[in-house]
Amino acid sequence: MTEENNQNNLKKIIDNLLLINLFTVIFFAIFFVFAIIMQLNGKYIFINFIQRVWNPLIVPLITILIIGALVNGINSWWRRKLLSREEDI
Repeated sequence: MTEENNQNNLKKIIDNLLLINLFTVIFFAIFFVFAIIMQLNGKYIFINFIQRVWNPLIVPLITILIIGALVNGINSWWRRKLLSREEDI
């Protein structure tokens, strides 16, 4: 029973971290659009900030988001496949 609770707690923690990651990526996407609009108006401070944090912060966030989505998709596909095998037996 404790092992199942630990797995559920770990899954909830990972889900919450991925949700925070998703909203952070959305925030940076909106900020990027804002920075481009401000650059067109002659204010370069926002686009310079985006360029400064792109490689060390934004790229890993996007990578984690994509890997999380792929792992979730593979996991659900694998579970469906296992459930269909159990029904066949």
